[in-house]
Amino acid sequence: MTSPKSLAAKLRADESIVTAWASLAVPILAELLGRSGYPAVTFDMQHGQHDFGAVREGLSFLSLTDAHKIVRIPVGEMSTASRALDIGAECVIAPMINSVEDARAFADAMKYPPVGKRSWGPHRAAMLNGQALPDYLASANNETVALAMIETPEAIAALDDILDVPGIDGIFVGPSDMSLTLSNGAKLDPNGEKTIEVCAELAERTRAKGKIAGIFCMSPERVHESRKQGYRLMAYGFDVSLFMGAATAAIDACR
Repeated sequence: MTSPKSLAAKLRADESIVTAWASLAVPILAELLGRSGYPAVTFDMQHGQHDFGAVREGLSFLSLTDAHKIVRIPVGEMSTASRALDIGAECVIAPMINSVEDARAFADAMKYPPVGKRSWGPHRAAMLNGQALPDYLASANNETVALAMIETPEAIAALDDILDVPGIDGIFVGPSDMSLTLSNGAKLDPNGEKTIEVCAELAERTRAKGKIAGIFCMSPERVHESRKQGYRLMAYGFDVSLFMGAATAAIDACR
């Protein structure tokens, strides 16, 4: 984690990272995504099939590759954020951070004192990183990335205050839930004009604070558009869709 090639260092240096999205609780699939060339893989505990054990094994398998390790925790499970870091996650995405209070609880789980209240126990993380425990402690607050998901009008209104919370490194935008909440449940429109407009505003406001902006993208085109808007962590490539697409292409080629 002290390497200049850490995920935190790359994002703060304004490099762009595309992460695969792993929902299937099959550890070797995460490794295969890393071996395929993805610079990062995100384990989804909110809507994916991963429980803690699956994430633990997946992070170990992913450590056999050069891909960075990201975990999205379930809504409100801040203790899981600390546990994910303890087993090797470099970045944690927390959904539905709608207020300063939510952001503080998340930061407390992600950062050691004096920034937060994370308790000690990163033995597996240090092992995977090839670090002595004192070295892990010295770098952890700077090298673990806390991204608050912004998905609601309440979060948009509170964005500046959320970003000002010590220990919050940036945001991660969920366009699907954003469109759902902006329309009060009327429609799901992640690529709609209004959603894209709001996403652009969020990136601008986040970068103005010197923080990291991440977003889930539905297409390669949206990856490129999001990069131009100022996002630097873009999720694209859902494991289920990737597998089914490759399988369909393979059998179609045989017909």
